[in-house]
Amino acid sequence: MKKYTLMHKNFPVADLELDEASGAISTVGIVYEKERVPVGIPVKKNIINRAALNAWWKGRAIPASRMGIENALTKLHMSSTQMLLEKYWVCPKNSGITWEQVNFFENTFSDDVGNILFDQTASGNPVSLMSPDNTSDGWLKKKWKIIDDKRCLIKGGSGATQQEPYNEVLASRIMDRLDIPHVKYSLLVEDDYPYSVCEDFITPETELISAESPIIFQSISIISIAARKTECRRFVRH
Repeated sequence: MKKYTLMHKNFPVADLELDEASGAISTVGIVYEKERVPVGIPVKKNIINRAALNAWWKGRAIPASRMGIENALTKLHMSSTQMLLEKYWVCPKNSGITWEQVNFFENTFSDDVGNILFDQTASGNPVSLMSPDNTSDGWLKKKWKIIDDKRCLIKGGSGATQQEPYNEVLASRIMDRLDIPHVKYSLLVEDDYPYSVCEDFITPETELISAESPIIFQSISIISIAARKTECRRFVRH
């Protein structure tokens, strides 16, 4: 077992022990700031629900349903996806590593994982796993890339028509015409395949928390209506 601290930026949240073989959280130790525990994870008497935390942790990895994932894992010599977190990250115990040193909002990252997920050749030798692509959700092909110093998400389509990128770009154009605030998408064609491209709308000062987060772990631990309201008040954090 390896000892880590779950961090929210530079704030310690809780001590963890990770199983090296499975990558699962085997032990949750001291809770430093329960207010910074991920939204939806029950905390009772300053004890984090480990099953719920493990479910959240597993959800930070590339899903097994991702197109091309088996081939990518083979190239990466991995049996399961490794997890790097966004505002949340795990710091080796007593290492002294800071958020400023590791976050991908302000630091560059490798294209290797993203290229392999797109069946392209990795430039690194050995392959670098320092990439936000380790934790991108969803089953469509996608990768992060720095374009003109901006963090952009490139996402593909599925099936014979590869329709999804066109849908996102069309929806973006409609929102433009209706003057509705939205994430802007553009179209990229690479090797005769269409991809949608959007700039990251999250900054080092903001955080995306889905509306389902306060109730997503109901099957693991029942959350009362009052508790959900308390969770919702934690949505805005710095």
